[in-house]
Amino acid sequence: MARTTKTASKKALSKETSSKKALSKKTSSKKTSNKKTSSNDGSKAKVKVVRTGKYDATAIQFLEGVDHVRKRPGMYIGGVNKEGLHHLVWEILDNSVDEVINGHASEIKVELDADHKGITISDNGRGIPVDMHPQLKIPAVVAVFTKLGAGGKFDDASYKHSGGLHGVGAAVANALSQTLTVVVWRDGKRCQVDFARGVQEGKLKQLGAARGSGTSVHLRLDAKVFSKNAFDPLLLRERLEAKSYLHKGLKITFIDPKGKGPETFVHQNGITDYLTKLVQVRGKPTVHPGIFSCDKNDDPKLEAVFAWTESTEDSTFSFVNGVPTPDGGTHEQGFRNALGKALRAYMQGHKLEPKGVSVSLDDMREGMVAILSVYVLEPQFQSQTKNRLNNPDVAGQVEAILRPAIEQWLHENRSTAESVVARVIASARARAASRAASQKVSRKAYGAARLNLPGKLADCGSSDPRKSELFIVEGDSAGGSAKMGRDRETQAILPLRGKVLNAEQASLSRVLANEELGNVVKALGCGIGKDFEIKRLRYDKVILLMDADSDGHHIAVLLLTFFYRYMPELIRRGHVFIGQPPLYRVDIGKETHWVSDDDALKVLLASAKRGKPEIQRFKGLGEMMPETLRDTTLDPKRRQLVRVGIRDELATARTISDLMGKDPGPRYQFIMERAEEAEELDF
Repeated sequence: MARTTKTASKKALSKETSSKKALSKKTSSKKTSNKKTSSNDGSKAKVKVVRTGKYDATAIQFLEGVDHVRKRPGMYIGGVNKEGLHHLVWEILDNSVDEVINGHASEIKVELDADHKGITISDNGRGIPVDMHPQLKIPAVVAVFTKLGAGGKFDDASYKHSGGLHGVGAAVANALSQTLTVVVWRDGKRCQVDFARGVQEGKLKQLGAARGSGTSVHLRLDAKVFSKNAFDPLLLRERLEAKSYLHKGLKITFIDPKGKGPETFVHQNGITDYLTKLVQVRGKPTVHPGIFSCDKNDDPKLEAVFAWTESTEDSTFSFVNGVPTPDGGTHEQGFRNALGKALRAYMQGHKLEPKGVSVSLDDMREGMVAILSVYVLEPQFQSQTKNRLNNPDVAGQVEAILRPAIEQWLHENRSTAESVVARVIASARARAASRAASQKVSRKAYGAARLNLPGKLADCGSSDPRKSELFIVEGDSAGGSAKMGRDRETQAILPLRGKVLNAEQASLSRVLANEELGNVVKALGCGIGKDFEIKRLRYDKVILLMDADSDGHHIAVLLLTFFYRYMPELIRRGHVFIGQPPLYRVDIGKETHWVSDDDALKVLLASAKRGKPEIQRFKGLGEMMPETLRDTTLDPKRRQLVRVGIRDELATARTISDLMGKDPGPRYQFIMERAEEAEELDF
């Protein structure tokens, strides 16, 4: 046995030595050649470097232009997920909007390809210059779409205000597209240039004579970059409609070949109409007559509208140079400062401050829906995705404009001001009552006594929230299986009884009085509403584990509605998940498969070649043995979880209001529009 092993080892060593010699010849061949190759973006030739495996000069790679964008797309568009995919559109669209902002365009047209994998964006602006660039010696339009840092927005000579600042967006969109075609008409000529993955294909060609001016960009998504390579018509429509509100008189046409026909968005009243729509979407009426409106052409140019509603949430939609800033920034800080100081001054001046309770800025903003649009000469965004404004001077400028305007509005509209103050005081008192109730909730991570945790909660042994997770399960039967199958050190189980209260149709007092939702609040330990504090959260993951049927889906939706309305930061910070228990067990020969839905079952059965499948359908989690539930749904190494997120605040608010609100009209319309898609209805 030993001789055999030695002989085999010698043969293997001999083969390995031969391989090393061959590799050495190949390596030396590469080293001696060192041929120069052209880069993808048409820049200067680069030397091809062979990596030695050591950390020396050869370990330092140099990527530029298209190569760097394709290697690190997340740096430019935030990621290659759905948000990143649509960021390509926003980059091209914002270029057209910049023409509108500066008075050179009045119409934009956006048209999807039939398969939703391509899109064309056109405007009637000045048209991108096509003459030769004096330094680069290439047509200016080619420079815009191939050179990072090439653009006309680095000074205010061509654009006073713009959303594009870095000269990067068009080139990035081009680099991450499979194909991109630019058509420009200006100076009586119509020209076209084509690109493939950021590299120019052929020369700029003249198509003929043309009237007027404008630019059209068509791009196709690159499947090598984006895993979900299709545009979302609903998301596009929402953004386009918002753009039409932000720019009075702008006409935007949206064409989806799979839709009902061309849609045209144009709003002469601008963001005032936008606020009216937002209030309708949220489904909570205003608590006062009229709305605040401010339109100042100062520095910075500013537009703001807001109103208070019966909702318990506040929503501020802010924009800088027409670009949405979902993460806020210094302009929102200036707005908050102006609102707080103006309201406090009015309440003090009219001796309206309540006794026995302090009024905070959160109380003043509760129920408010606001739109803030600011135009800044040199905006400093946090990143290329432009989610947040960082200009420190803008906060003071916005406050200086809005504070006197809000005070004047309150003094000139006494009935409105009284309604607003009454709303603010009611919010302060409700917050005080809520805080008193939530202070009874303990949090064991801080060493507090665990006297007020729900009786049905089977808590975990760990006191570290980062290692702990809470499963909210449907019914005592499922709870029993989950308790026996869980990891007692890190997994807690909270069974719920039946369907919980619909938080969309309930007041805060009803929510606090509801036993099932009260148990959830106590278990989480982070408070509710205005008293929510994420640092007190007792579990890093909150996992909704329901039966894989219509009742289970309904309970999950009710809980998500509750979290969205009263603990939205749980969702925004990525703490809420939906468990994926199997619906079927399928035994084929000696193999066992766990299948989550009917579609997956069809795929499995179609691919099964040998053996007769034995199918077992689970009616509920309570039917599963603890070991089965552990192996398929609880074990972190084998389970599947879906993280719950908010992709679009406006669309989410509208969906929750339509499907879970008191008005049955939107639900009826939803059902009628999708009746043909339904295969199974549960009444």
